Amino acid sequence: MNGWTERRGLAQAAIGRAARRTRGQFVGAARKLWPFGHVQATRLLFAPHDLRTADPTTAGDIYSGYYAFAGRTLRTHGESPFDCQPPSEGWSEALYGFSWLRHMRAADTAIARANARALVDEFIDRRHDRSEIARQPAVAARRLISFLSHSPLLLEGADHAFYERFIRHVGRLTERLRLTLSGAVDGAARLQCLIAVTFAAISLDGQERRLRRAEAALSDELDVQILPDGGHLSRNPRLIIELLLDLLPLRETFVARGLEPPRSVLMAIERMMPHLRLFRHGDGSLALFNGMGITPPDLMATLAAYDDARARPIEHAAYSGYDRLGAGRSTVVVDAGAAPRGANSVEAHAGCLSFEFSSGSQRIIVNCGASRFGPPELRLAARSTAAHSTVILAERSSASFGLVLGEHRIIAGPSDVRVARQDSEAGHEWVASHDGYHRNLGALHTRRLLLSNDGTTLTGEDEIALPKGTETLPAVARFHLHPGIRTSLIREGEGALLALPSGEVWEFEASGLAVTIEESIFLAAADGKRRTEQLTISFDAAVTPQVTWRLTRVGTAPRATRSHERGGPEAQLPL
Repeated sequence: MNGWTERRGLAQAAIGRAARRTRGQFVGAARKLWPFGHVQATRLLFAPHDLRTADPTTAGDIYSGYYAFAGRTLRTHGESPFDCQPPSEGWSEALYGFSWLRHMRAADTAIARANARALVDEFIDRRHDRSEIARQPAVAARRLISFLSHSPLLLEGADHAFYERFIRHVGRLTERLRLTLSGAVDGAARLQCLIAVTFAAISLDGQERRLRRAEAALSDELDVQILPDGGHLSRNPRLIIELLLDLLPLRETFVARGLEPPRSVLMAIERMMPHLRLFRHGDGSLALFNGMGITPPDLMATLAAYDDARARPIEHAAYSGYDRLGAGRSTVVVDAGAAPRGANSVEAHAGCLSFEFSSGSQRIIVNCGASRFGPPELRLAARSTAAHSTVILAERSSASFGLVLGEHRIIAGPSDVRVARQDSEAGHEWVASHDGYHRNLGALHTRRLLLSNDGTTLTGEDEIALPKGTETLPAVARFHLHPGIRTSLIREGEGALLALPSGEVWEFEASGLAVTIEESIFLAAADGKRRTEQLTISFDAAVTPQVTWRLTRVGTAPRATRSHERGGPEAQLPL
């Protein structure tokens, strides 16, 4: 029965997307045949601001034939990058998105301008926009925004023929995105397309009527996709960063043109800013949930400069399904939301009730994070429950993934997630449960967390409720550690000491159960993926339905610990 339900879900998703694609084709054909309403742009009135950080040295690399995108580097040996075999799909998306033009503009040299114009002219002249990657809605939307934002780089010193060719191409690209919006594009890609089309309508001449329609469509989509607490339907913190980096310049562009920004844009920005702060640890990094990987410090600093309120982060995002506990130097961030569905789940993880824990500027308990540009096997493994600091039952994930038209989406997962929290004399208490395992195993997972008022103790309790007659059910509670943590078992394996680079020492215990140290992987390091460790507690949920564990700060390690972190001899580690 469960298999039939999943297959039916896959079929419904595929049929729905095919129907929307067919509708888009009919709309596109009708618009091409309709002879009225086409207003061809002839001038560029304004170039939007690009908030993404630029590196002028990258312009020299590109001029030399080195293209480093999405964690991969390709040397063209004098050939066009559009004709070379791409090293990865992510690399191709970055190439055809043209965000790298910002590096050429930052260089501000005649060579960089000529090189950028030659690459764009070749792209237009040889119709590279027909390639499969270039036609993807999100990639095309990023390309349109990049062309508009960096038009001064391309048009300064250009002849009239190139100017006209460039404006015609931007107009065709805008119209293609409008047609795309009539079809199968949904999720975050739809929102990105609407932002790009609105940028074009406000930056090109003769687009007043289209600007009104674009504003209305963008406003409607923002109201749907941006939740009342500032989160996105995908529950992906990384998307909040990406959307803010586009919506903030869009707000500026309206003001610069003497127009009133849409209220929906202003309200979305106002909601998203404090939501982003919910995930922030003491070191400035964001918690690793549902597609979040490496935190870009330069972009976070840019967004912080636009954060007018700069108030305390929200602690309970009821619509997005996240909670934050803070006391003393300690911070806990928890995933307590139902699994997103459809196109919004393409990067979502099976990490319900997982948590991250940090002390001061040091993260201690983490999730493995996301691998956007790694091999497909690694990307899918990083989305499994085992890659998160929570309980996994029978070696199964709490959500099921299915391949829908080339995308791994969540087709079944937690739908009933209940959360309660209160502050008491004992500290900040949080409790939640989810039904992700009920479909296959009949089990309900409840997790309780208590953070003491001084932040020196985090107590947890995991309870597995099973149907009567269940004789055995293997379970593992996993606690993935940040790569900077040094671990050592104590009391014959009934506990562990965790030494932080800051010199703090924390003790982990699990009410008499055996604690083991296993290998893990951390995918959100600045230098790529890194090996790390995890603490695990294996138990039979039918025999031991309730497990209690505790993290306690026990003091500061001697200098020998910090010497070891700098590469000193291992014999000096006091653990």
